[in-house]
Amino acid sequence: MSPAVVIAIQDQLTAASLAESLRPHFKSVHLARSAEELETAIVRHRAAAAVADLETVPLDDIARLHRSFDQVNIVCTHRVPDEQMWADSLAAGAADCCYSDDHDEILRAALGRRYRIQSNAA
Repeated sequence: MSPAVVIAIQDQLTAASLAESLRPHFKSVHLARSAEELETAIVRHRAAAAVADLETVPLDDIARLHRSFDQVNIVCTHRVPDEQMWADSLAAGAADCCYSDDHDEILRAALGRRYRIQSNAA
């Protein structure tokens, strides 16, 4: 079980739903409402992963967070991500850019390679 994940999504219903989906896979789940709160929560909770909605946390902040916390799996989300948004997210250092409601894909990206290996073995 990974230590902690921080979710930065403005829509509180979406954030709460995602938190419930991630809770069984992380020791703790924390919510943030801005890039600044996300950064503070990553440090405070020693997060292994961060989920950042691109409408809440701009790509410039994703790149800055990646430079500061290169060990944290940052997963970008958006209501309707397109190929350019995905490419820009990866270039900024994110592990992936997923639809906001695709909890399985967000989990896979947040957990990183370990989750894919376990899934393939099953």
